[in-house]
Amino acid sequence: MGEFRPVPDVLAHLFGGWRVLRSVRDLASGAEGEFTGTTVFGPLDDGGLLHLEVGTFVWLGVPRPAERTLRFLPGPTPGTADVRFADGRPFHDLDLTTGHWRTDHSCVADLYRGEFEVHDEDRWRTTWRVGGPAKNQLLVTDYTRERTRQNRPSPTGRRPAAGSSGPDGPRP
Repeated sequence: MGEFRPVPDVLAHLFGGWRVLRSVRDLASGAEGEFTGTTVFGPLDDGGLLHLEVGTFVWLGVPRPAERTLRFLPGPTPGTADVRFADGRPFHDLDLTTGHWRTDHSCVADLYRGEFEVHDEDRWRTTWRVGGPAKNQLLVTDYTRERTRQNRPSPTGRRPAAGSSGPDGPRP
């Protein structure tokens, strides 16, 4: 999808509020769903960012509230991130210094293959292909930066329960 925008510091780039649109397709059945909402990347007390995603997930025509919490911690090299679930379990690494990154995450017997693309200062995309005995899905998420003052993150931030389910299904 064209050129990617290099990001020298992923945590600084992600900080703030984003509008989120995610399409979810079950590749086995052809069923489709969509998540719309917001994500706020706010500061963690011990460094890094708390990722709070809140919105509505519509699956087979049925809307339901959905939320997800992740922790984006400083990675092993400057400008990178170590992404973890809310409870601290590892999820994936993230290095956007070229504006593009691929990574994997094993979840029981399923494999999540992720691709991250930064298109400009205000737009980025993730694509997760999930395959295995339990899932055969494609999830594409577009993020657009919120520019209004009222949507800036609060240093304290609301923290949803760690075990809450989200548009990606149950946590591994």
